[in-house]
Amino acid sequence: MALLVQKYGGTSVGTVERIEAVADRVLKHKKQGDDIVVVVSAMSGETNRLIGLAKNISSSPSAREMDVLLSTGEQVTIALLSMALMKRGLEARSYTGAQVRITTDSAHGKARIQSIDTEKMHNDLDAGRVIVVAGFQGADELGNITTLGRGGSDTTGVALAAALKADECQIYTDVDGVYTTDPRVVDSARRLDKITFEEMLEMASLGSKVLQIRAVEFAGKYQVPLRVLSSFIEGEGTLITTEENHEMEQPAVSGIAFNRDEAKLTLKGVPDHPGIAARILGPISDANIEVDMIVQNVSVEGTTDFTFTVNRTEFDKASLTLNNIARELGAKDVITNSKIAKVSIVGVGMRSHAGVASTMFRALAAESINIQLISTSEIKVSVIVDEKYLELAVRTLHSAFKLSEEGTIVQEV
Repeated sequence: MALLVQKYGGTSVGTVERIEAVADRVLKHKKQGDDIVVVVSAMSGETNRLIGLAKNISSSPSAREMDVLLSTGEQVTIALLSMALMKRGLEARSYTGAQVRITTDSAHGKARIQSIDTEKMHNDLDAGRVIVVAGFQGADELGNITTLGRGGSDTTGVALAAALKADECQIYTDVDGVYTTDPRVVDSARRLDKITFEEMLEMASLGSKVLQIRAVEFAGKYQVPLRVLSSFIEGEGTLITTEENHEMEQPAVSGIAFNRDEAKLTLKGVPDHPGIAARILGPISDANIEVDMIVQNVSVEGTTDFTFTVNRTEFDKASLTLNNIARELGAKDVITNSKIAKVSIVGVGMRSHAGVASTMFRALAAESINIQLISTSEIKVSVIVDEKYLELAVRTLHSAFKLSEEGTIVQEV
């Protein structure tokens, strides 16, 4: 017997038939003696439909009213799932985020959870009920409905698991775990049994869509065992857990992340003096453009080249901003490239294995793949390459680090 928090995403509850299937799975766990708290998203496509309705009314709708509107998507799902559970003879009770008393700050559209009142849920669990909670939402101290942002249902699930001290938080999606890579890129892709919180955080920070980064952070902070499963097929999924629970000999590289949506901008011949980086990146930040990798070259005759990368969706805005900066600083030129990609190797085992980066560089060089930029952290090495070489680079590194064999993760981002 265990206390499980199960979160089901939009595709998992996208139709009445899928909701019935979720109810069957919950019933199975109840028959095994488990206590179940279910967190659900809105039905697939519903949030976008509601956003479309709002845009038909106003091009810039109130953030508060948008939260009131968007929170209704999950309210539909909790009611339907509760009905399906009752039809199967289970006692079930649905709650919105506000009803279960998930208290957040007042940042509409991107609220953060401050506290969760578990008394009501514990009473329901003691009475043998299945609790069905609307993900993605809560209420601030004034009672205003708030939402947690895209993917916020994952965060709701993990937060409830932490507050209730659940044995496991199970995230049900349309994939049956974390795979060694996109099978469309590497034929030998396979599902992983385990990865660490730290590795999953790196993957999420690189844009991996398997889990929302806030959910992984929450799970790691409160040591909530997190498992990714499919709601469509049976299986053990992938367990995200602490490094200490991994095997004694952790592979040097546990996974590869890659991102096609990168763009590179270089400001050439800028004066090399203290504060120049701030004068370049300050206006970029003011334009609400998020910078990823940054490289400043060694000074030559009093000038330097300054290069950084951004998401390709912000390339045009970044180019315009950088050209204005170039004129102000008297730079020689602005060079841009929107046809690049980022490839990253990730693994906590890098801490105790030498030569990981050199293996990466040699493997890419053997395929004549030129590295344009390099960025490193304790458990990650990222490189920028021409976009046309992305899939070759992933396959090459997958082979070089023998990632088809044991304990590996690769995700497209």
